[in-house]
Amino acid sequence: MKKEEIINSIKAQYPRETRKQLVKTVLMHEKGTSMAVLKETYMLIDRIFAYVLKEYNWSMPENSKEWDHTPLEIMDASFPKLSETKWYKDQLLVAQNAINIEMKENR
Repeated sequence: MKKEEIINSIKAQYPRETRKQLVKTVLMHEKGTSMAVLKETYMLIDRIFAYVLKEYNWSMPENSKEWDHTPLEIMDASFPKLSETKWYKDQLLVAQNAINIEMKENR
């Protein structure tokens, strides 16, 4: 599937208010202490992210200098303000760490 098709699919499956509330819940519990609720919410976001990865047919590129952030862009376009969450920032860190490890191994 193409980027816009995946975004439209997510928007069709999850009404705007549901998507906004999901991000609000994450942001609220990332600042708070309710780890149980946060863990459940992260699991839901992870499932949706796995769907995005599958539908986009994403795979780890052989040349890590050309990292494709499209799946995260899809998530951010689908879920308002998701890029402000720790979950999103952690996904970027994972990608950056994978690039750094790959670059060190190729030296």
